[in-house]
Amino acid sequence: MPIIRRASATWKGSGKTGSGSINSTSGAFKDIPHSFTTRFENEDGKAGTNPEELVAAALAGCFTMKLSFVLDGAGHTADLLECTAEVKMDQVGDGKGVVGIHLVLKASVRGIEEDKFQECAENARANCPISQLLKSVPITLSATLLRP
Repeated sequence: MPIIRRASATWKGSGKTGSGSINSTSGAFKDIPHSFTTRFENEDGKAGTNPEELVAAALAGCFTMKLSFVLDGAGHTADLLECTAEVKMDQVGDGKGVVGIHLVLKASVRGIEEDKFQECAENARANCPISQLLKSVPITLSATLLRP
C-alpha cells in the first residue's frame, strides 16, 4: 500500500511583494510564512521559511534515518547522527535554481571502522528516498566519524 504525505501552500499577491504560508497535514508546520524576502534575502529564517530550507530538512531527516538502517544492517547502532543539508542556489538561465546540495554529517558510532562508516554513509547518501527524488542535482557528502 502506498504512503502519501501532504503539505499545502497558499500565496497572495505578486512574486516580489506577495506572501504565503505553508502547512502540513501532521501539523508539524502550521501557517509558516514564506515570501520573496524569506526565500532570497533573509537567511536567518526569523521571518519564515522557503522551499529550499524545507528540501534541506527533508533530505537531512531522510538521510540520517536511512543511514541508521544501513548501519543496523552492518551490525552497528549509531549513538548520534547529526546532519546539516546545505541547498545551494545560483544563477540558472534567466533565474535562480538549485545547483547542488551538500550534506555535512557528524556521527558517533561505536566499534565501526572508518572505511566501513564511509561506505555506509555513501550508501545512505545515494539511496535514501529523498536523495533518489533529487537526482537532478549533485548531492555531495562530508562525513566525520567522532570517536566516543
